[in-house]
Amino acid sequence: MSTLAPRAAELSDPAEPASRQSTLRVITAISIGNALEWFEIVIYGFLAVTISKLFFPAENDTVSLLITLGTFGVTFVMRPVGSLVLGAYADARGRKNALTLSMALMLLGTLLIAVSPTFAQIGLWAPGLVILARLLQGFAAGGEFGSATALLAEQDPRRRGFFSSWQFASQGITTFLAAGFGMGLNALLTPEQLLSWGWRIPFFFGLLIGPAGLYIRRHLDEGMEFKRAAQEATPVRTTLVDQRGRTLAAMGLIILATIVAYTGLFMPTFAVRQLGLPPSMAFAGTFWFGVLQFALVPLFGSMSDRVGRVVIMRGAALVMLVMIVPLFYLLVNHPSVPALMLALTAMGVVASAYWGPISAAMSELFPAATRGTGLSVSYSFGVAIFGGFAPFISAWLITATGSKIAPAFYVGFGVLVSLAALRAARRYGVK
Repeated sequence: MSTLAPRAAELSDPAEPASRQSTLRVITAISIGNALEWFEIVIYGFLAVTISKLFFPAENDTVSLLITLGTFGVTFVMRPVGSLVLGAYADARGRKNALTLSMALMLLGTLLIAVSPTFAQIGLWAPGLVILARLLQGFAAGGEFGSATALLAEQDPRRRGFFSSWQFASQGITTFLAAGFGMGLNALLTPEQLLSWGWRIPFFFGLLIGPAGLYIRRHLDEGMEFKRAAQEATPVRTTLVDQRGRTLAAMGLIILATIVAYTGLFMPTFAVRQLGLPPSMAFAGTFWFGVLQFALVPLFGSMSDRVGRVVIMRGAALVMLVMIVPLFYLLVNHPSVPALMLALTAMGVVASAYWGPISAAMSELFPAATRGTGLSVSYSFGVAIFGGFAPFISAWLITATGSKIAPAFYVGFGVLVSLAALRAARRYGVK
């Protein structure tokens, strides 16, 4: 039986804030590392068609693409495994050690993809190396969120919302960086050049920048909350058994966040494939969505330090519930570039309002001794189940209902789960 007995007072006890220089270094290290880790995952999705031809050739192009996308899904399968292992490691050995290990594994996976010979060169070893790389990247991503968020949250409890918000803000960097590469590669290279060598450029970009983030992470300081916390002997058991209510509440909070994220990324593709807009708009729309996320999330995170997490997140969820069907209706009935950009702007602003406080809210659900494990587990399972299947569910809903507005119903489901989770979070002391 764990000796840990989390109380609301424990979760909000002010700890000595870290120095300005230290917190700036933490934000920089986590933003660079987190952006690059997610960049490697997102860019794989953008290049899925090219990778399918090179590593998973089949007589049927559709079969080849499906196999490639299946390897994309491997990252979501491995995230829960990584969350259990690296989350517990973060609570036992420190956040910076877990973050350093996570990034090292991500860079190893990136290296394998960047230098792997193609199927034509080494046969079945080629897809095997890609699958191994994706397994490593999924495992690393599983522990990234918990370790990074815990370290950010523990810098200064009085500004927890602002510091923690950089977890999602840095994912915005990923979005517009990956979209920028997508636009650049398609505009500057011929299809033959892209197929021959151009597809490797984004992965080598990660390999060039990643070591800087790895170096900075190795020289970070732990937050005072973690230093003062009593070590929990069984953080995984404590999180899954003794703190299952907190874990479920945190998972409920992340469900809407991940559904909205993937819906926002899905909408440009939806507009191109379902509504006939120019293909370039998929990259342009995704780029704009990422810019909004990066610019606005820290603002809402900082606001939550003054007015509270729950009130902002609940307001954002309710606005999302009211506007999501009209936005899809607008796109379906008036398919145009202005309509797409208006829909993405509205989605980006409201989503950022929800994302800004969420990392702090989830952090405050767990005491420092199990925070790394709790955050990693709740995030990874929530994203793996509800985010990883979001494109599939959206496509299925369109087919099942015969309505192109149907993906909005999935967002509505996420809102209802979020509202219930916010009520639970308040009972556990989140303000």
